[in-house]
Amino acid sequence: MWPIILFIAAYSAGSINFSILLFKIMGKDDPRNEFSRNAGVTNVYRQAGFLPAALVLVFDIARSMGVALISRLVLPMEFVPWIGLGLILGNRFPCFHNFRGGKGTANYLGFTAIVSPVSAVVSMPAWCLVYQLFKVPFIASFAMVLILAVGTVITYGVHLIHATGVLVTVVLIFCSHSPNIHAFLQKR
Repeated sequence: MWPIILFIAAYSAGSINFSILLFKIMGKDDPRNEFSRNAGVTNVYRQAGFLPAALVLVFDIARSMGVALISRLVLPMEFVPWIGLGLILGNRFPCFHNFRGGKGTANYLGFTAIVSPVSAVVSMPAWCLVYQLFKVPFIASFAMVLILAVGTVITYGVHLIHATGVLVTVVLIFCSHSPNIHAFLQKR
């Protein structure tokens, strides 16, 4: 019963989109109306600058760390990645914001910071390095997400329930970036 309750709670927590709320507080238009039409950190940066983007990033990570900490305390480890999936689903399809949200990368980083701290630490400079090489945020995010996923599986071992939860989460995040992939390929 606890996995279902925590999954729903994680989805609900992920459905609170800090970029949309921050833009309302700042008197700005919905961040989903410009650039990538996404409510994520990169789009906040494009529209409002470094400080609002950093604030959204910190809130996303802190919330995700809280969800991960609670799930780690309550559940056996094989169910914890599924709670992360609930969080990412809430971020991607937020029930409080017309089911249009972010892509989940920052949330996955925060969640993994509790689940597999070493992979979280390794993934951040990897994001920076890949971004410096390609100058494309979503490619850097893919590198980060892969490091987070592989690190989580290595940390807790390859168990069917656990590894499947990680895999489904990664596929969701990658699929959420499909408009970025399409636009990138059209430019090439």
